[in-house]
Amino acid sequence: MSLRQIINESNTVAGKTFDYVVLALIVFSIITLTVDTLPDLPPIIDNALDISEIVITVLFTIEYFFRVATSPRKRDYIFSFYGIVDLIAILPFYIALGVDLRAVRAFRLFRIIRILKLTRYSRAMERFKKALSYAKEEVVIFLIATVIILYLAAVGMYYFEHDAQPEAFQSIFDSLWWAVATLTTVGYGDVYPVTVGGKIFTFLILMCGLGVVAVPAGLIAAALSKVRRDEDSEGKE
Repeated sequence: MSLRQIINESNTVAGKTFDYVVLALIVFSIITLTVDTLPDLPPIIDNALDISEIVITVLFTIEYFFRVATSPRKRDYIFSFYGIVDLIAILPFYIALGVDLRAVRAFRLFRIIRILKLTRYSRAMERFKKALSYAKEEVVIFLIATVIILYLAAVGMYYFEHDAQPEAFQSIFDSLWWAVATLTTVGYGDVYPVTVGGKIFTFLILMCGLGVVAVPAGLIAAALSKVRRDEDSEGKE
């Protein structure tokens, strides 16, 4: 059995074992990332976490080069979604080796990218990927419309509230943060309208905010249904 079959095929014992090992490393990496954020860790645990990070990164590096070496089209893999995720999962560690140690912790943040490696082994995520491909034009149009609505909301709130609350709404940039918080229905407790016009305008923006969440969810749900129907049709054939 060739190395290419072990790495790229999951219908063999060796291939499944390889996938399970990579999955275990990903989960272990996520756990160590979480534990590493605990305050006042004993030095022995801190050292163990550092050593485990080195070992995991080396193993992921070997996996990455094996995938590149066994890929029929190396360039396609390197610039594919999974290829980029695999590279980002290891690259920050090596970059951190050549910079000021104070910046290492900032680079550790990129370790969370490793969770995206799990999508390679999830059939549901494959469906989601296909669904995004089906609905990408509609999603792009909706995102453009959302950006326009956000900007209009920021401009409107600035002119309604600037005179009444010059500190809270100093500029359109400050209003833009309010617009993002409002359109996503999160709310931002210490920044809210006090004028009648601002309150009415906020009500209208909140109505638009419902669409910001509902429209893309509907688009993706419809696309997922189409993907599932296509899979069922292929299965019957």
